[in-house]
Amino acid sequence: MKRFGRCLLLCVCAGLAFAAALPVRAELSREQALAALQSADADERRAAAEQLGHSGTMPDVEALLDALRDRDRQVRVLAERAIWSVWLRSGDEDVDALLRKGIAHMEARQMGAAVDAFTRVIERRPDFAEGWNKRATAYFLMGDYDQSLKDCDETLERNPNHFGALSGCGAIYARREELEHALEFFERALALNPNLEGVEVGLALVRERLGRMGRQEI
Repeated sequence: MKRFGRCLLLCVCAGLAFAAALPVRAELSREQALAALQSADADERRAAAEQLGHSGTMPDVEALLDALRDRDRQVRVLAERAIWSVWLRSGDEDVDALLRKGIAHMEARQMGAAVDAFTRVIERRPDFAEGWNKRATAYFLMGDYDQSLKDCDETLERNPNHFGALSGCGAIYARREELEHALEFFERALALNPNLEGVEVGLALVRERLGRMGRQEI
């Protein structure tokens, strides 16, 4: 159970490692980066993924999701970082600063202050999916799974490709022993991002437990 709990925590906290702003870099334009992401040269694809972390926009996430299946591991890592960087940008500097403040509170285990900050983000930009996702994470860490699941649903309504929110839903359902639902959401998360090691472990554990219970063909 301890191993399962640690895995679920990794699933829910996806994205915190990429929350800090990337250092400024301006070697490629956004258009050049999108083109270079299709290059046969791995170094060019790496540079493209890194640049899109700085200059990419939400429409560029589709190309970055494809890059999560690149044959080069570093391209995959940089593409995931770029996706999180794009998701963390609301287009409003004040809102982004407030989001970062909430993340800092969450990392310091100041969950009440984190929820307050993320709620203010949501009030100012209700269309900004990451405000909902970060509040869902804070609620999960507080043990309020009902509210966390509601905020995950709000995240996915605004950003259906949010593999972090999908893995969060899976983790909540696993905690609740609703293992078929956990299986569904973990599989959906991995279909978008096959590099989520914590989700892979969680999915394997859910399948094992379902198999033992005779409720799922493995």
